[in-house]
Amino acid sequence: MSEGSDKIEVQEVAAVTAPPRARVEDAAEVPRERDYLTGFLQQKPAGDKPGEPGGALYEGVIDALKDIFDPEIPVNIYDLGLIYGVEVTDEGQAIVTMTLTTPHCPVAESMPAEVEMRVAAVPGIAFADVNLVWDPPWDPQKMSDDAKLELGML
Repeated sequence: MSEGSDKIEVQEVAAVTAPPRARVEDAAEVPRERDYLTGFLQQKPAGDKPGEPGGALYEGVIDALKDIFDPEIPVNIYDLGLIYGVEVTDEGQAIVTMTLTTPHCPVAESMPAEVEMRVAAVPGIAFADVNLVWDPPWDPQKMSDDAKLELGML
């Protein structure tokens, strides 16, 4: 079409030959590389290790800790960030490392005892030890987002 002309040229064809179809037999015999996921996908899931995160016993201890609330702050001690570590041995011993908001906290004497009692009451826990530490000191940044939201800090 040239500039200024309103005429469109049309060319008619009787038939169009179809392109050749790809066939599996035509593919080159290239050895396929081993899939890197094969070994991973064939693995069986590891058994539930009750004393490790995700295990029933460990999660039972965490649930028990979430049932203990700080008397001055309406948040449980786990979400408050007072629990620094939980270890559960194969023998059923739970070792909880925790702190308090301040050394002069009014529950400084009773809170570790309550933690020990509640954790020892978890089915499968033979006995519990509570280690009260002051280093590193607690600060509000250790709180979970749920706790911060509850206290209006988010």
